[in-house]
Amino acid sequence: MGFQCCLGGTTLNALKFAAIPSSSSSSRLVFRSLSKTFFLYPHYSPQRPSFSLPIRAFSTSTVQATKATQNPTDEKVVKPQWKAAIDFKWIRDNKDVVAVNIRNRNSNANLELVLHLYDKMLTLQKEVERLRGERNVVANKMKGKLEPSERQKLIEQGKNLKEELLSLEEDLLKLTDELQQEAQCIPNLTHPDVPIGGEDCATIRKMVGSPREFSFPVKDHQQLGKDLDLLDFDAASVVSGSKFYYLKNEAVMLEMALINWTLSQVMKSGFTPLTTPELVRSSVVEKCGFQPRGTNTQVYSIEGSDQCLIGTAEIPVGGIHMDSIISESLLPLKYVAFSHCFRTEAGAAGAATRGLYRVHQFSKAEMFIICRPDESEKYLEELIRIEEDMFSSLGLHYKILDMASGDLGAPAYRKYDIEAWMPGLERFGEISSASNCTDYQSRRLGIRYRPSEPSAGNTPKKGKSNLAPPQFVHTLNATACAVPRMLVCLLENYQQEDGSVIIPPPLRPFMGGLELITPKSR
Repeated sequence: MGFQCCLGGTTLNALKFAAIPSSSSSSRLVFRSLSKTFFLYPHYSPQRPSFSLPIRAFSTSTVQATKATQNPTDEKVVKPQWKAAIDFKWIRDNKDVVAVNIRNRNSNANLELVLHLYDKMLTLQKEVERLRGERNVVANKMKGKLEPSERQKLIEQGKNLKEELLSLEEDLLKLTDELQQEAQCIPNLTHPDVPIGGEDCATIRKMVGSPREFSFPVKDHQQLGKDLDLLDFDAASVVSGSKFYYLKNEAVMLEMALINWTLSQVMKSGFTPLTTPELVRSSVVEKCGFQPRGTNTQVYSIEGSDQCLIGTAEIPVGGIHMDSIISESLLPLKYVAFSHCFRTEAGAAGAATRGLYRVHQFSKAEMFIICRPDESEKYLEELIRIEEDMFSSLGLHYKILDMASGDLGAPAYRKYDIEAWMPGLERFGEISSASNCTDYQSRRLGIRYRPSEPSAGNTPKKGKSNLAPPQFVHTLNATACAVPRMLVCLLENYQQEDGSVIIPPPLRPFMGGLELITPKSR
């Protein structure tokens, strides 16, 4: 169940905590919206040659819009919080490829503006370098013996050059910031085999199993949860609002069983288990590719800080190795992380989203891989294989979809969704996704690796280090278990005519040997 970045414009919603005076000692929570700047940029192509990047992704503290202190009437200037390692020259040299990709991805990125700003920046850089050269010439002349009149002329010339240079450097900084903003709106490139089009153009890669045939009227998970005293949506709506829930009795045990079983299964494939922070800096959210501007936000942000509630453990796991160079011998790094996830689910409505299917808070186990660029497609297949093995062992009927270009989040080079049959909802529903993000996230997070040996043609010069230059890693992520969706599948598919629900055999050892959830005696 991927936490997607919507190219059409997803916002970073602010969860504002404000104390309201009252006669009691408790405070109420007030919610308002807060938007911050977000950026995207292009990256990976198997045919693209390697290159040296002049700009490195780096992390800074949140920079809010500020007024110039010299003049309180100055307009607010918003600067990017960080810079992404974008190869502008590659974008310019491959503008036709980039333009087609933007169109296929349904992106609102403005390529023409990016190219215009890049050319303008190059021209301005040349002018800045010319003035710096002239300033150095003047400074060198000042070191010699000069007539007072000649020295005064040089002083005036140096002063004029300094003022002109300061003005141009300020213009260059603003232009560079604007270029970053626009270029980071460009989505990742797309795998050549990805179907082109919207959501309905996704192709079925594989269908596993068949729908269970029932000889009795089928209940949905909401009715089963009520009859078996497993779910309470009414109390949660009073306490927290809509799309929240209480798990009760065996449902609590089933959640714990799902997570523990999932971790044990994934760890067999060499994944390191993690629990993660569930509040992260907004810059890390942005660097992972989640868009905090627009009308359909998925992210809660806490007002008065630069922190957000995570929508997926992909975000804090991606940040572990931020701004670092990893030894090639340590790759791949494979993590499986458990966390609670928080999503606004803005725009979600209707019967298809009822019950546990779409909620604001849930538990999830997420797989995340950092690897060499030439191995990412192999590891995408490994992630899918792990998901298949788990869902098949639970006896689910599901299909694997190769998602179309218009349905890919900005970071994804390729994405597979897994949808399972949910008989109570009478449809397939997404329970998992797996994405290869190539170097999209690593260029923003600043995650690189150093090859063990220098590549051909990179023989070090005399007196220079013989270390190979660092390269950006590829990152991949996949859902191992999104608990609410799995509860929907298990309750609806394993329900019995007498109202009970069978526990799938793989989960029983994690539930104290419990085999059946039965109605409670009144």
